Amino acid sequence: MEEPFVQLWHRSAVTALGLFWTAFWAFGLGYLVSSMIQVFVTRDRMQRAMGTEGPRSVALGTFFGFVSSSCSFAALSGTRALFAKGAGLVPSLAFLLASTNLVIELGIIIGIFLGWQFVVGEYVGGVLLILLMWLVVRLTRGFAPIERARETAQSQKNDTDSSDKDWKAKATSREGWGEVATRYVMEWGMVWKDVTVGFTIAGIIAAFVPRRFFEWLFIGGDDPNFFELLAQALVGPVAAFFTFIGSMGNIPLAAVLYGNGVAFAGIMAFIFSDLVVIPVLRVNAKYYGWRMAVYILGVFLVVLVATALLLHYGFAALGLLPSADQVRAVTEREFFKIDYTFWFNIGFIALTVVFLVWKVRRTGSSFSTGDGAIEKVLFWLAMIAYAWLGGGLLFGL
Repeated sequence: MEEPFVQLWHRSAVTALGLFWTAFWAFGLGYLVSSMIQVFVTRDRMQRAMGTEGPRSVALGTFFGFVSSSCSFAALSGTRALFAKGAGLVPSLAFLLASTNLVIELGIIIGIFLGWQFVVGEYVGGVLLILLMWLVVRLTRGFAPIERARETAQSQKNDTDSSDKDWKAKATSREGWGEVATRYVMEWGMVWKDVTVGFTIAGIIAAFVPRRFFEWLFIGGDDPNFFELLAQALVGPVAAFFTFIGSMGNIPLAAVLYGNGVAFAGIMAFIFSDLVVIPVLRVNAKYYGWRMAVYILGVFLVVLVATALLLHYGFAALGLLPSADQVRAVTEREFFKIDYTFWFNIGFIALTVVFLVWKVRRTGSSFSTGDGAIEKVLFWLAMIAYAWLGGGLLFGL
């Protein structure tokens, strides 16, 4: 018997809100780190630390990304801040890849749903992504409008430099933290429409689209050949597009796919694909311009497919390929419970409210709905999304 539409509607709304609840603290942490970088880190200091493309700068970008690990939208914001302050392209992209793949909480979830081999694949693959990205950028940087993209990134926030002598004074002053509050709210203002629409669509997909649709996307039997593995690695980004909320929300579906015959390479490509989807492309276009955004998309697509294939054949050579039998059944997730997510979210909700009030008092406004046709369309899509979520909760009761 098919589930009634109203129940599916209610489930889609609860899922969307639950997934956002799970990720909210990560958004807040990423935007807080981004705002502090913009206010306290001077361009001269950043250029000295990460302004080149050498091993030290790439290592620093990777380390900073690891310690500020967050969801995709927040990582994009932090990357823009670093790049605008003078960091090189490769270290900036290393920061982005590390902050979305070398993530402790992601490894925990992968271990729960998929097993330790996938955890190892996630972290080894994160390093491979960075190394291959470095190689691809070195070979193709002539196609990247780097300086124009940096000018666009710098124009986003009207960044102002301070001397190295006064950054400590700013970090201990009310005015300095007032600037952090302003930029924190502005970061939310840039992506709230994308986030609203993206999470709502994720809930709809989870409730209404049957799992066999995603299984149909992938080809290959129990022993896929190279071309079938390549096809699965290419389809991974397509499947991630339909469920986009970042890697954290895609892990349960990845377990379903793996339990239904999708190869290790296809699953790893699926997990790595949170940075090659339309919402991320659009945010990058806003930060750097469309030409640079498409270039970054192309680089990431090439390196994630190559990384997925290298991991598959490497694990096969070592006899470490996992069996689909070890994957635990994916059941409905319990989103709203008293755990670390609850307390982290309470803290960042309080911080966000304080920063919003502080910004309004400093500037007289919160944030605008954005200019341009695309922004207006997204605004109304977000309003429709809120109506959908509210209706699903109400009628489900």
